Amino acid sequence: MGSERFDEKGCIFTQIDINISLYRLENWMLTRPLTDLETFVDSLKAVAESSRMRILFLLSRGDLTVSDLTEILNQSQPRVSRHLKVLLDERLIGRYQEGSWAYFHLAEQTFERELVSGLISRIDSSQSPVDRDLERLESVKRRRQERAASYFQSNAASWDRIRSLHVPEEAVEHSIVELIGEKPFRSMLDLGTGTGRMLEILSPFYQHGIGVDMSREMLAIARAKLDDAGITNAQVRQGDIYAPPAERDQFDLVTIHQVLHYLDQPGRAIAEAGRVLRPSGRLLIVDFAPHEVEFLREDHAHVRLGFTERQIADWLEEAALDLETTLEFEPQGIAGENLTVKLWLARDRRLLVADTEHSHHQETELSA
Repeated sequence: MGSERFDEKGCIFTQIDINISLYRLENWMLTRPLTDLETFVDSLKAVAESSRMRILFLLSRGDLTVSDLTEILNQSQPRVSRHLKVLLDERLIGRYQEGSWAYFHLAEQTFERELVSGLISRIDSSQSPVDRDLERLESVKRRRQERAASYFQSNAASWDRIRSLHVPEEAVEHSIVELIGEKPFRSMLDLGTGTGRMLEILSPFYQHGIGVDMSREMLAIARAKLDDAGITNAQVRQGDIYAPPAERDQFDLVTIHQVLHYLDQPGRAIAEAGRVLRPSGRLLIVDFAPHEVEFLREDHAHVRLGFTERQIADWLEEAALDLETTLEFEPQGIAGENLTVKLWLARDRRLLVADTEHSHHQETELSA
């Protein structure tokens, strides 16, 4: 906003204040990805078929196997596989292996994902055949949830015993959301995702989330829980925490929630988290402080009985990450029979953009 003033000669000049701000990566959403004309036309050709559009619509609701899609679309497996190949060739969908099963998901690249999202948003889901597809999809998801619930119930007693030793998870999760949920960001990776809880509570803040776990049983639980919560911007897949299926500099946030104590090389997992973080990206670690609850080692395969501040700090330093915040959650109980939960938040020390605000004044002289 300008303000008029008079100089010593009686001329009017206007002072204009111009504020120039350099924003961090969180404002990436203000720009739209562009592509060349030939790629754009090829992508449109690939989706210009009803079965392929139905597949994209279904994958927007979660990851599915060929068998899932064959059942939902009521088409032969070779026919569904041909449609999937066309979409894969144009990078409109992705594929990953989990044991003998192959899962398909919407593209993770920004242009392809936004193109697909824009197209399927115009589909009326109350019209045939999409309405029937959704009914069959719910049947597929219901079977997943039943299998996951059975496994969860068989292990619930031992998990409840561990939970009774530390502060309620709601308190820790509330602090996590407060720390992480300041601004929206592009992508998140949850290493050792387990039931997918981190993906669930942080889903309002990221555009695309991925959870990695070696256990197919836990992945089944995670998928069921994400489906039940209606979360469509996250997927889970089988992978090794020491070699996650991710490129360097790919994620804005990496979480390692109650996982390090199972590992014989926690520092190596932290180094991998640092490798996949973008400049200025954040790493969140949640685990136990040092304790003497031996049954966790004997009955639950805990390799480490908690971690000291020095251990975590040294591993973060080796990964070129700066520790920003440490929180401690100590439960009430008998000394030696409870667990203190610790939260460490670190940041990649490479700055993407200077986070400073500049102002300067420009004076324009006008004739009297």
